[in-house]
Amino acid sequence: GTTPVNIHGKPILSRTGGWLAAAFIFGNEIAERMAYFGLSVNMVAFMFYVMHRPFASSSNAVNNFLGISQASSVLGGFLADAYLGRYWTIAIFTTIYLAGLTGITLCATMKVMVPNQDECDQLSSLLGNCQPAKSWQMLYLYTVLYITGFGAAGIRPCVSSFGADQFDENKKNYKTHLDRFFNFFYLSVTIGAIIAFTLVVYIQMKHGWGSAFGSLAVAMGLSNLVFFAGTPLYRHRLPGGSPLTRIAQVLVAAFRKRSVKFSSSDLIGLYEIPGKHSAIKGSRKIAHTDNFRCLDKAALQLEEDQTNPSPWRLCTVTQVEEVKILAKLIPIPACTIMLNVILTEFLTLSVQQAYTLNTHLGRLKLPVTCMPVFPCLSIFLILSLYYSLFVPISRRITGHPHGASQLQRVGIGLAVSILSVAWAGVFERYRRNYAIKHGYEFNFLTPMNKLSAYWLLIQYCLIGIAEVFCIVGLLEFLYEEAPDAMKSIGSAYAALAGGLGCFVASTLNTIIKTVTGDREGSQRSWLSQNINTGRFDYLYWFLTVLSVINFIAFLYSAKVYKCR
Repeated sequence: GTTPVNIHGKPILSRTGGWLAAAFIFGNEIAERMAYFGLSVNMVAFMFYVMHRPFASSSNAVNNFLGISQASSVLGGFLADAYLGRYWTIAIFTTIYLAGLTGITLCATMKVMVPNQDECDQLSSLLGNCQPAKSWQMLYLYTVLYITGFGAAGIRPCVSSFGADQFDENKKNYKTHLDRFFNFFYLSVTIGAIIAFTLVVYIQMKHGWGSAFGSLAVAMGLSNLVFFAGTPLYRHRLPGGSPLTRIAQVLVAAFRKRSVKFSSSDLIGLYEIPGKHSAIKGSRKIAHTDNFRCLDKAALQLEEDQTNPSPWRLCTVTQVEEVKILAKLIPIPACTIMLNVILTEFLTLSVQQAYTLNTHLGRLKLPVTCMPVFPCLSIFLILSLYYSLFVPISRRITGHPHGASQLQRVGIGLAVSILSVAWAGVFERYRRNYAIKHGYEFNFLTPMNKLSAYWLLIQYCLIGIAEVFCIVGLLEFLYEEAPDAMKSIGSAYAALAGGLGCFVASTLNTIIKTVTGDREGSQRSWLSQNINTGRFDYLYWFLTVLSVINFIAFLYSAKVYKCR
């Protein structure tokens, strides 16, 4: 069942897979990430300046969109592992993605889809004096936006797993290829983000919103063609049936036998089918482990189970071990939620900081919406130097052939993220004091010409380093540790952590606004719209404390985790 097959489900006879097949998958990922980040950086401004929605509600709406599109990736992973396979899941959901982007382009292009823009300049938008969008216009925008998010949810858990499937695990250099694949995969993610934060922003400024969103749709359409062009080269893994059904069977069977003792006289032993092959299509047999002993009761074979036992009463050891693996994996990606909270906060708060600073680079003035490109550039640089610089140095320290294990890389990323958010708090305190000292306290729309926005590069570069080590290490860890027939669900754990990070950030912001401010306005919230009277530095230091606690929890989880 684990033998790779072609698209027709037949054994592979010719040379397939490898780096050539992976290259087509990288192309698809570049376009998908370009669309994802293009929407994340432009949609808040589009809702605020074109649809005339309040900035806070626009920001929350986009955060919720990003969160839902990532958190619902479990659905895409389930469909891929259970019924469709990774190839057809990607093929179907990229088409849905393209339909959503086309709908957004129509919204930005057709005047009937947006409110009246006459006599509505930037100052009027800031003061809330523009005609707001009608309810049906917002309904249409939210519909096509969430269609896009639904398409992204189906693609995200499958692309990295499908790319990793292209390498032959029976070859000696499999581990090396897999390690390099996930680094190059994240490099393609970064290239897509760089294009979104530069070229798409440029198109929006020069040619308008319709052209900007249209460029995302064109890129996704071209990436679909590239992905389908690689079809003859791809190696496929057969779907293993519904993993949710198998999980439910284990839980029900364990509950039904909860009172059975392991020393019962009726006990025959732990049930497994004879032979080398597993009962689960697409999965090898998994040896029994001693953790989560309560679940082992689902595999206890009693004398009454000898004739045609129901799978809801008796499960194989492999089926039980699948559930154990999924359960023991949870703490590792859960510890990366905090990193995703910081990434989400930086995406919005640091842009507000940049509006108050001088963004000139020599004679060149960079748009504030281009600032998030700097973490991507740092990621691009780190990934480019990873094998020539980091691996040789760390190999001498750790003795690991790849420089560091997957869990060590996740830990390095979480540690660096603490430095990033701590520096953000230090600089924000300095920026706020400078604004008050030089008379900008109530003039937050005017940039401070003598204070450069490029001080933000320190926190950007640090969070870029953190993202490289943490996310790439996590993706590789989940792919290797997940059960054979649940690779996509394993990869969906990373996306789920990202989605929960967005939700936690939105919830945290709402709570902080409620707790630190009052309705009469006599007390300014930490997240006041006037950043110079707010206390963004307090929020950053609060996140620093939470990140330290989270890091300690990760160290414990990594220490007790036993790799397969």
